[in-house]
Amino acid sequence: MTREIVKSAKAPSSPLFSQGVKAGPFVFVSGIVGTDPNNGHLAGDSIQDQTRQALANCEAILQAAGAGLGDVVEVGVLLSSPSDFAGLNEEYARWFPNDPPTRYVAQLGVDLPGILVSIRMTAFIG
Repeated sequence: MTREIVKSAKAPSSPLFSQGVKAGPFVFVSGIVGTDPNNGHLAGDSIQDQTRQALANCEAILQAAGAGLGDVVEVGVLLSSPSDFAGLNEEYARWFPNDPPTRYVAQLGVDLPGILVSIRMTAFIG
């Protein structure tokens, strides 16, 4: 199985992790936060704003790998505060309105100032 690093200028990056990895028929997207890649700042102070941007960032990485949201089979969500669950769902439902992928939601274990959500994805493009 081949392994290819996926990069997109339309999503935040770091030298500490790959934005995504394409391995065989799968694309694995790292946990991505709601940072605007154009200015490096958080997209907003609300869970909806940060969820929207995190999902847009994930979508950009998927597209760089030749995939899309319709190929996503699993989504992992880490919230800094469980009280943001309803707001997360409000925005998330706009991105996956029908036949959504499997999903888990857990509490973010580290304190990252201002970060409300981190989202990771796995897509199947076989």
